[in-house]
Amino acid sequence: MALIMIIIGSDHGGFKLKGELKNFLEEKGKTVIDCGVFNEESVDYPDIAQLVCNRLFEKKASFAVLICGTGIGISIAANKIKGIRAALICNEFSAKMASEHNNANVVCFGGRTTNFDSAAKMLDVFMTSKFQGGRHQARVDKIMSIGECNNEKTR
Repeated sequence: MALIMIIIGSDHGGFKLKGELKNFLEEKGKTVIDCGVFNEESVDYPDIAQLVCNRLFEKKASFAVLICGTGIGISIAANKIKGIRAALICNEFSAKMASEHNNANVVCFGGRTTNFDSAAKMLDVFMTSKFQGGRHQARVDKIMSIGECNNEKTR
């Protein structure tokens, strides 16, 4: 079995779920690098998204998990970073599609909108699903080329 390294981070709204998911992943034998936060003091989720996504590339990790109150803000912030394909996961089907069709390298959850049991199931589905390539690769390539555009109208 190949070593799976996962980077994880949250803002204060995802602190509790982050801890639970970290334990879940470690119990499954995964190496988890926790980028914080380490308490429930207020922080800005864009800072966490940037830290975690940078670590994802530095450590050549398998993927990253980001959590904020709803998962929305942190996923938007993550998707601003070149090379990131962050998916806000809301059910097992979206977890499967994020992997199989979108080749997501970051999965996002809402700490105030998703309970641990649901998040763990979704994470399991994401980890056991594999990117299908083919017609989906062309679409992923198009997504990634959008970030290369410097058109002022797209900002």
